[in-house]
Amino acid sequence: MHKFKKSEVKVYRESLLLLRARLRGDVHAMADSALKRNRSTSGDASSMPIHMADLGTDNFEQEFTLSLMETEGGTLQAIEAALERVEEGSFGICEDCSGPIAKSRLQAIPYAAVCIKCAQKRENE
Repeated sequence: MHKFKKSEVKVYRESLLLLRARLRGDVHAMADSALKRNRSTSGDASSMPIHMADLGTDNFEQEFTLSLMETEGGTLQAIEAALERVEEGSFGICEDCSGPIAKSRLQAIPYAAVCIKCAQKRENE
C-alpha cells in the first residue's frame, strides 16, 4: 500500500481547500445570477416591452447556469470526500483496487478517488 509523506499530503490538502473555496464562491455567484429576478423587477427602467427572443435567451442562460451549478456541486462533493480521505489517512489510495493513485493524476485532479486504470474501467461500464 502506497503512503504519502505528511508534507506531501499537506500540499494536496491545501490545494483541495483552495479549490473548494474557489468553487464555493463560483457556485454562489452562479446562483445569484441564475436566480435573479426578471428584468422588470430588477430595476430595468426601460418602458419597452420585453421581446419574446429576449425571454428565450434569458431562459436558456438560466438553465445553462443551473446546469453548471449542478456540475460544480458534484465537484464540491468529490473535494469534500478527498478531504475526508486526507483525515482518514487513505488519501492517494484507489477506492476500487486499493493501489496507489499516481502523483501526476493527483496533481491534475487532487480530488481523484480512483487510479487511471480504474477510472477507465468505470467509464467503459
